[in-house]
Amino acid sequence: MSVSSALPENSREALPGPGERPAPPEPPARLGGRSAAVLAVLCGAIFLEGIDVAMLNVALPSIRADLGMSTGALSWVMSAYVLGYGGFMLLGGRTADLLGRRRMFLGWLTVFVLFSGLGGLATEGWVLILARFVTGLSAAFMTPAGLSIITTAFPEGPRRNRALLVYAGTAAAGFSLGLVAGGLLTAVGWRWVFFAPVLLAGALLAAAVPLIPRDAAPQRAGGRFDLAGAAAATGAMLLLVFGVVRIGEPGARVGTTAAVLAGGLALLAVFTVVERRSPAPLVRLGVLRSGPLLRANLGAVLFAGSFFGFQFTATLYLQDLRGWSPLQTGLALLAIGVDSVLAPTLTPKLVERFGNARVILGGFLLAALSYGLFLPVGVDWTYPMMFPTMLLTGLAFALAYGPLTIAATEGIAEEEQGLAGGLLNTSFQFGAALGLSVVTTVDLAALGSGATALEGFRAALVVPVVSAVLGAVVAATGAGRRRA
Repeated sequence: MSVSSALPENSREALPGPGERPAPPEPPARLGGRSAAVLAVLCGAIFLEGIDVAMLNVALPSIRADLGMSTGALSWVMSAYVLGYGGFMLLGGRTADLLGRRRMFLGWLTVFVLFSGLGGLATEGWVLILARFVTGLSAAFMTPAGLSIITTAFPEGPRRNRALLVYAGTAAAGFSLGLVAGGLLTAVGWRWVFFAPVLLAGALLAAAVPLIPRDAAPQRAGGRFDLAGAAAATGAMLLLVFGVVRIGEPGARVGTTAAVLAGGLALLAVFTVVERRSPAPLVRLGVLRSGPLLRANLGAVLFAGSFFGFQFTATLYLQDLRGWSPLQTGLALLAIGVDSVLAPTLTPKLVERFGNARVILGGFLLAALSYGLFLPVGVDWTYPMMFPTMLLTGLAFALAYGPLTIAATEGIAEEEQGLAGGLLNTSFQFGAALGLSVVTTVDLAALGSGATALEGFRAALVVPVVSAVLGAVVAATGAGRRRA
């Protein structure tokens, strides 16, 4: 046996032949040229999605006062978006693989522009709820298409990792900066919370048309689209997300919610049977046997649940209990946005040195510490007492969010990158909805048992801590494995 044949396949390519010069070292993971411009457009789209959601959170009280909406109807302004986003994300990710990533991205970005504008023009609550549902639907198709464009445009390795971490940092910046922007725009008029994304999305669309390369949709086996699988998957996700959203709604009947969740699980079982028998399955079930992918998606559920549960509870504490304005609240949470700086700078170095799993574990541990520090919050806490939690939360986000994205798409075949992105974003959305519902349920239960508002918030804050600890346990199962 020769020396080269005893080496791994990727190692043989590096051996120079007789008279050949050694191969030059791999270039540094820098992004430039047209690829950087494409990445900028895709980052702009995920920033748009994040800032759109965050700004609306701040504007809800003004919308209720102007449109005369009830509290229950107002909650559906947010829930309708989550329902459209989470319900269709899996279908959106696979459709990008089958029908073309560029086509899906540009087409649904156009829909996003139109219906965000409709939300700004709404004079009735039902029109606004409809607009938010379709906006969430468009994001469900646009977001996984954008992510899969990145994972197919950059080869697996340091350059793709850096691109994904820049992408993740931009998404996080949208969430944190959106709180401040929402406060500023709401002071002018809540309708600008919808019109501003229209302007940004229009600029992105104009840049994306010439920049994003054309792609040919892969041929499907037998030339058929798995309609039965698509219907079962979408129905299952819609029912599961709807059931999770109802968990935290005041006055929601337990029996009805349980029936909705059971229906979602039943459709999920039907979907599994359909995919096993289909000659051209919407989802190749074998992809779900990947340990890193499963850990990444479970980690995404727990991380999103802890983060959004904490952010929601902290926002209510600052505005309802302390009486802070939306702008003051946004500025208080702005420190979380440090992840937009650390994700593309510090995180790539940590991933290269320690590996994804260990960096993710560090992110979960920091998140648990961060939320734990906020547990004894009082009515007289000054902002310097809150600042360590805000800063550590941003650092935890920088360490966990991007590496979870890398782990969920690493080692997945190119023709299934959209599916992997759809699964990950579904997990994030499902986790966010679950986290919001559980903290709301715990808070209401505490108040119903005679607790004060502050005691209710403290009880709700236990949920993010527990979720972060569970996420650390999941991450630890992968962190102990030897790096490839």
